[in-house]
Amino acid sequence: MHKLVLGVSIAALLAVGAVQAQDQSAAEFRDSFIAGTVDWNAVSTRAKTEGKVNLYYYGGNDPLNVWMDSIVTPAMAELGVTLNPVRITGTKDAVDLVLAELGAGKTIGEGSVDAIWLNGENFSTLKRQDALFGAFAPLLPNAKNIEWNPEDPRSLLNLRDFGVLTDGAEMPWSGEQYVCAVNTDRVAAEQVPHTFEELQTYLTANPGKFIYVKPPHYIGNTFVQQAIYAHNPDGTGATPFQQSLDELGAAELARLITPGLEYLKAIEPLLLGGQSGSPRYPEDQAALDGLFLNGEINFNCKFGLYAVATGLAQGTYPEGAQEFIFPEGNMIKNKNYIAIPANAPNPAAALVLADYMTTVPAQVTKLQITGMPAGIDPWLLSDEDAAALAAASPGHTGVTGEELDANIAPDTNATLVDVIEATWLEYIERRSTDSIEAIVARAAENLSK
Repeated sequence: MHKLVLGVSIAALLAVGAVQAQDQSAAEFRDSFIAGTVDWNAVSTRAKTEGKVNLYYYGGNDPLNVWMDSIVTPAMAELGVTLNPVRITGTKDAVDLVLAELGAGKTIGEGSVDAIWLNGENFSTLKRQDALFGAFAPLLPNAKNIEWNPEDPRSLLNLRDFGVLTDGAEMPWSGEQYVCAVNTDRVAAEQVPHTFEELQTYLTANPGKFIYVKPPHYIGNTFVQQAIYAHNPDGTGATPFQQSLDELGAAELARLITPGLEYLKAIEPLLLGGQSGSPRYPEDQAALDGLFLNGEINFNCKFGLYAVATGLAQGTYPEGAQEFIFPEGNMIKNKNYIAIPANAPNPAAALVLADYMTTVPAQVTKLQITGMPAGIDPWLLSDEDAAALAAASPGHTGVTGEELDANIAPDTNATLVDVIEATWLEYIERRSTDSIEAIVARAAENLSK
């Protein structure tokens, strides 16, 4: 019996020793890769030894799940790595898991998450908590497909994520833009609004035919941010909102967002359900799509650069749907990224996955199957590859890609998003009579605790 216990104890000690050795190996690998002293062949070899990669991503998009299963999984298998797609309902769940495991002492090599599809606040949280692998992205072979030159304004979405410097700690792999669609069977061309003032004019004549997704859903937050940009009292649009809350200050944030929030409050009686005193804000994109398809609203505003083409193909949009420019100069565009946590158990396999995601074949098939815009930058590709990417695009209806590009704006800094969201909930939804300045100050203080 004692021998058995002793045997178990020795086995346990050996196991601990093995874990410690593996952790040391993972740490040395990370440090060497970030230092640029590990060539890609060594990364590929180690990835095969690790054998698998745990990718956490939002699993509510069926076409994306099909692409993961039918394209990415076989491609990773050819690279000697088994893809374990962990489909979650909220990206924050993966972020919380990483932070909880780090808090429990599971450091490099000991966590559960190898890679996360994320952007915005989730990236900001991991970066702020020093919970990321490091500046890996520019070191990947397919980093050549991404614009990293800070002197080129087209690099903005690669170097900043919701105003937060990426510092190479996440790899762009998909893009998106907030685009509105109109049902042209119900709205004449001369009635289509292109500014918030024109939207209010249309709704005054046609009350109840518009609604936006309810914050704190990110689609609703984005509509609110665009209204704030357009009503910036200094006329500087998105520019001041690229600063962090510490840099901008709560009082200045309140001053800048007050006109936009007052506008949103003013149009409430004109929104869907507003005539009865309570607007029917949809909870998510699917609910908004249903209202648009059923003809309850004439416009559908959400992230979806190719939403009209895919919506028509899938029967989720009315036949008269077309894209239009709204709001002029303030259509938020961003990218999505693959981040690697600091305690990834299979860091080399995660690097191989991030690199594969930015290959031209991966980007082409993603566009074809999911309609999700490219994350790589076409001007860096060969003519043949750029043509393949263009051919895979679902295309536009009613506008051109050049017109959409001419009206883009960046996301709001991640540290401001929660404050603006909290202010909308209190000022608009709960109809607080407190001043916006007081609400913002309170929200900023609560979020800093």
